[in-house]
Amino acid sequence: MRFIERAWYNNAPWLWLLWPLSITYRLLFLLRNLFTGTGESKPGVPVIVVGNITVGGTGKTPLIISLCAHLQELGMNPGIISRGYAGNANSYPMVVDADSDPASAGDEPVLIASKSGCPVVVDPDRPRALACLQDKFDVNVVLSDDGLQHNRLHRDIEIAVVDGQRLFGNGLCLPAGPLREPIARLDRCHFTVLNGEAASSHPALQSAVSMKIIPTTLVNLLSGERRPFAGAPFNIGNKVQAVAAIGNPQRFFDSLDNLPYSVETLAFPDHHLYQPGDFEALDSHQPIVMTEKDGIKCHSFASANMWCVEIEAELPEALLSGIEKLLQP
Repeated sequence: MRFIERAWYNNAPWLWLLWPLSITYRLLFLLRNLFTGTGESKPGVPVIVVGNITVGGTGKTPLIISLCAHLQELGMNPGIISRGYAGNANSYPMVVDADSDPASAGDEPVLIASKSGCPVVVDPDRPRALACLQDKFDVNVVLSDDGLQHNRLHRDIEIAVVDGQRLFGNGLCLPAGPLREPIARLDRCHFTVLNGEAASSHPALQSAVSMKIIPTTLVNLLSGERRPFAGAPFNIGNKVQAVAAIGNPQRFFDSLDNLPYSVETLAFPDHHLYQPGDFEALDSHQPIVMTEKDGIKCHSFASANMWCVEIEAELPEALLSGIEKLLQP
């Protein structure tokens, strides 16, 4: 997967051999949209879909967590639904909390439940997840983690998140490129949010707003000790061993450049379910640093040199005020 991702984002010429398959994919996607319609009946509460048009992570999870906090400040009771990608629950729908097993619920839903304190329900059938959420919890606004392409789910607001580093790759749809849908799909979204500064200008991003992801705290996975991210927070070692199993691991690795240590990096496939053996080759006398999403999968076997980086998403006022306006009755 990493091999083809590098090809997508480095405009490898051989990908044009897959162009006929991309055309077939687009036609099949169009037919599916024609037959599945534009969503089931309105659920009675506003639904905000936060998704993307590319394969891999773009920063949806921190945006959802920060948006939940903002909605709570407004006096609302948000709930979240998710497919539970990479999870393998015994049955669906599944109610998720901070203590749920990421192997069953998926890493992102567990992280969202832990950070937001909001009710979370996962189900590959998102309308069924929504019905369960409304049945079990008193929510008056629902956020869908991903789901732009899940047409059966009714939505009132669509937010597309774009990775500012990688943008749209070679601009081709799967499998020749990273796009789930053509770039023109952004025109139908209420908001396009750019995660970080854009690597280059693009016409599709003229009306986009930018959010900043800010690392704030280092948390020890074994003891729970918390230290400020800035400065020189470690008592041991002269290097950081950075591991990541996210859509764009380089973004996380780059965020560690401000630490006064040399950084050695190790990337795993997105949503990788860590095992103790994954860390055997690393130096036990040097700190291991990972994302929060990675950290929740390592608590059961954490060692004293394992830390995760807590982050905050700084959302633009234009996005927050725009959502507030659309939510008004």
